[in-house]
Order: sequence, then structure tokens, then C-alpha cells
Amino acid sequence: MQVYVELALLENFCMDFTLLYCAKLVAKNRAHILRLVVASALGACFAVVFPLFRLHTALSVIIKILSGLIICLFAGKFRSFKAYVKLTALFLAFTFVLGGALIAVFSLAGISYQADSGYILSSIPIGIPLFCALLLIIGARKISAKLKRTDNTEVACTIAKGGKEVSLNGFFDSGNKVYYLGQPVCVIPLSIASKIIDETCIETCVKIHTVAESKKLKVFTADKLEIIRGEDKKIHTGVKIAITPLSDRAILHPDFLEE
Repeated sequence: MQVYVELALLENFCMDFTLLYCAKLVAKNRAHILRLVVASALGACFAVVFPLFRLHTALSVIIKILSGLIICLFAGKFRSFKAYVKLTALFLAFTFVLGGALIAVFSLAGISYQADSGYILSSIPIGIPLFCALLLIIGARKISAKLKRTDNTEVACTIAKGGKEVSLNGFFDSGNKVYYLGQPVCVIPLSIASKIIDETCIETCVKIHTVAESKKLKVFTADKLEIIRGEDKKIHTGVKIAITPLSDRAILHPDFLEE
């Protein structure tokens, strides 16, 4: 089967971008879309050049897996190694699922294809692979929406400042994307904050958009934020906290859930 370089580059770029975007959705990675573009371009170039080397099958598989690890490293924005592993595992899983689905479709339809490059290349326009990829995106969005509903589960929190501690309930608000000095900002009630700080602890005011309100709120830095979800307990230090008079629960930044 004759394959044109430009078609191979376009098809592999589309497939890489789609798979990375799906992995980003489910992993809730905050990487900018340009990272996905760069990573997809690298993946497309590798997929086209790689078959020219005619390597041994075992070595070929190893190199393909390594290329996937490198692509994910460029595609994501990671606060920890665990976040990188999560995105990479999702990318590889979606790759295997989509690859198997395409092979099945082509075999049943009697369409010729070759799979000795980075991804399957068919003798037909790229509409069918992209259509399959679109179905994958829809599925990924449903998974992401389900995880988002889970994020709203109430959790127990403990906040410490200057030797004082206070406990309250909170929930993760996926709409809270506020950062101050590059750090995620959580929100707690004024009645709770007054138990551990005074006006001398206030650092600044920032614009907050949450499910409860949208206004400028005072911000201080907590020595410790402890979040308990069932048997899972995580402690974060130096956390930025905003104060609101309109809520009786803590509104936690989704970044703390991703970690």
C-alpha cells in the first residue's frame, strides 16, 4: 500500500492529539493546549520516521513504549511523578483501546491497513479513524463528568495557623481555578477563620469565582491544611486560604484532589 508522508503525518498527529486530549480530560491535567500540539507533532514525526529503521520486533515494541512516555512528558503539566504516571497510563490505555477498535472495524469492513508504523494507517481518508476518536472523546468526557461529581463529596478538613487549629467540612469545587502567587487558593468561612487568625495575618485580596460567590476576598497563608477522605489523609503546608462570610463549609481547590 502506498502511503504519502503528509497524510501519514496528519493522521498520526490527529490520533496523538485526540488520545492525549482524552487522557488530559480524565486525568484533569491543567496543561495548556499548546503542550498537546507540540507532543502530538513529535509523536507524528516519530511514527513516520520509525518504520525506516526496520528494528527487531522486541526492540521495536520497547522503543514505541518509550516514545509514548516521552510524548506524555511533553504533553502534561505535572506537580508530582504520580500525576505523570496517571496521564501516561491513560494515554497508553486509550491507545490500545482505539487501536484494537480500528483493527476490528477495518477487518470486518475488509479495508486494507498497515500497523507497522506509529499508528494504523488505512487506505481510506482519515474520517473513519477520527470518527472513532470522536467516540473516544465522548466517552472520556462522560468519565470526567462522573469523576467531577465524585469530587463534590464532602470531606473533613483541619486548618492550622500560628499554633491554632480548627476543623470543618469541605468539598472540592471544580469551578475554583483561582491562584495567588502561583499557588491554588481554598476558601473557608469567616466564622472559622476568626478562630485561628486576626487582621495581621491578611496578605492581600484576590478575585474569587466559586459556586457560592464571585467577589474579592481576603487571603492568608495557613501553616497546614489536612484533608481526610475516608481512610485517605493528605497534609499540605503553606496553603493559601481566602475568607468568605457566605459559606459554612470549606471550598477546596481541585488541584489538591489531583495530588
